[in-house]
Amino acid sequence: MAAEEGAMSPTRMLAEGHLRVATGGGAPADGGIAVRHLPHHHPAKKDGVGEKTEQDNNEGADSLPSHELKKLANGNSKVPCTLDDYRKLVVPIVEEYFSTGDVELAASELRRLGSDQFQHYFVKKLISIAMDRHDKEKEMASVLLSSLYADILSSYIISEGFMMLLESTEDLTVDIPDAIDVLALFIARAIVDEILPPVFLTRARALLPEFSKGIQVLQVVEKSYLSAPHHAELVERKWGGSTHFTVEEAKRRIQGILREYIESGDIDEAFRCIRELSLPFFHHEVVKRALTFGMENISSQPLILKLLKEAAAGCLISSNQISKGFSRLAESVDDLSLDIPNAKALFDKLVSIAMSEGWLDASFSKSAAPEEETQNSSAEKVKRFKEESGHIIHEYFLSDDVPELIRSLEELSAPEYNPIFLKKLVTLAMDRKNREKEMASILLSSLSLELFSTDDIMKGFIMLLQSAEDTALDIVDAPSELALFLARAVIDEVLTPLNLDEIRSKLRPNSSGSQTVQMARALLSARHSGERILRCWGGGTGWAVEDAKDKITKLLEEYNTGGDLGEACRCIRDLGMPFFNHEVVKKALVVAMEKQNDTSILALLQECFSEGLITINQMTKGFTRVKEGLDDLILDIPNAQEKFGEYVELATGRGWLLPTFASIP
Repeated sequence: MAAEEGAMSPTRMLAEGHLRVATGGGAPADGGIAVRHLPHHHPAKKDGVGEKTEQDNNEGADSLPSHELKKLANGNSKVPCTLDDYRKLVVPIVEEYFSTGDVELAASELRRLGSDQFQHYFVKKLISIAMDRHDKEKEMASVLLSSLYADILSSYIISEGFMMLLESTEDLTVDIPDAIDVLALFIARAIVDEILPPVFLTRARALLPEFSKGIQVLQVVEKSYLSAPHHAELVERKWGGSTHFTVEEAKRRIQGILREYIESGDIDEAFRCIRELSLPFFHHEVVKRALTFGMENISSQPLILKLLKEAAAGCLISSNQISKGFSRLAESVDDLSLDIPNAKALFDKLVSIAMSEGWLDASFSKSAAPEEETQNSSAEKVKRFKEESGHIIHEYFLSDDVPELIRSLEELSAPEYNPIFLKKLVTLAMDRKNREKEMASILLSSLSLELFSTDDIMKGFIMLLQSAEDTALDIVDAPSELALFLARAVIDEVLTPLNLDEIRSKLRPNSSGSQTVQMARALLSARHSGERILRCWGGGTGWAVEDAKDKITKLLEEYNTGGDLGEACRCIRDLGMPFFNHEVVKKALVVAMEKQNDTSILALLQECFSEGLITINQMTKGFTRVKEGLDDLILDIPNAQEKFGEYVELATGRGWLLPTFASIP
């Protein structure tokens, strides 16, 4: 659902036609509209922070006027290779935009300028110049950023540009006395326009010094703007607003055009109305909405297909917009299935017709299927697994019964979908209270020992991190919560620190997911991180893993100093963590090596095995964990290798170990 919201939330509308912004308070030429997108924050680089705004403006404008920029754009000069070169070239673009209001021209010049690695400076420069101008330029700057998003400026670039502005607030206030309030309004406007997600505030706060002016800006954003009643309308109109009709209104008009067309069948009138919208860059919404109508009302399909086919043939709707409309619908087809039971089959049929008639690119079929659901089995099987998993997890949150959940999961007989289960578990927990988050971490620790391989767990977290930006649309603090889940998995020995590097290598550089892994690493490197992370959700129901380890250590020490065998078994049983008994085996073997007291310890293991208190599976896992850690044990116990060999021989003879143990390296 999150992916669909990301696709449908007020969307990007960079002018593929000739979009203009009113420079004198009037309506935009050519009927252009201001539009919005929701990218996600990425930490900022600090290059170019701290310059005086007006000085930069003057130097840039004097050193390279607009005609020089045009020479560069026409290939008569070299592309800027340093940040200093780039600074000189972007100022004329900004100045010319403020003079003409021509979004398309600004977009074209920025595209020709290239040097994507410096584009965060364009964001900073655009806003810092506008901050020292009138409300008209401030409004124009906000409109330009919304328009450039996605096609030219990535979410990372925009977030980084805003972060640079926050870091340079101290310098901005030297030239602009009200810089704190003005920058706060720009950030609030970006959030309202869905250029920045609300979580940007949380991330920025974590990166800025506690008493900096940047922190003051964030406080003004939250207290003065985003917490006010009707704050969206207030922020949008703060600089006089615009006379553009909104994205939601554009969607309503498209829906009205299509409904009227289905009723009348007048294709020429429909084309005329679509042209009058003057939104060629938003035609993907026409395609998506038309296809949805065709799926909801089968009798309207011939008209819908005729409309789209002729619109494509007449170049009213570009092939790129056609593909984009199909792609957006493909992302939401599962949600549509709730209202249209055979939505998937209907959509596949429409795709087949469009491709056979030649107005949908043949490459679409290769990218349309959701990647996650097609790797191992059919989408239907995955869907059923997700539904069953949801029921199992909800029941676990009510009952706190780990063994019952493990039995239920085993009954599903779908180990290939273990990563999907992990993703579902953590996603549901993130949207609940601390109790459920703690329960999810405890369950994850149990599953890692009983059912899930390290590879399963890594794949599950990779899936979570790859969809982190979509999750943040529904769960504002999702990145922070996910970082805690990752850090907790390392503390609980579900993952190793090296696994975090492997996970990060599978993610897109500078993506939200990659930054979340970095946040987890920062949590783990802090002082007393283990205790803090274990208590991050206030403890939970049942024993936390670290508590259980402490109790196991104490009961073994007590037993080893002359304790009663029956009492030791009772204490192990009272732990109520049969899925964690491999830890008893591991610690018992280590104690036997350290104390040179084999007889009593081995007698305890024999008694636990005979009573069924420790299963052969748990016994094998305990021996396996000791085997994996022998190299470290030898440093403290020189004869550890020899002693362990004796224990394995005894355990094999008594039937404690699975036959597969011998093949473990």
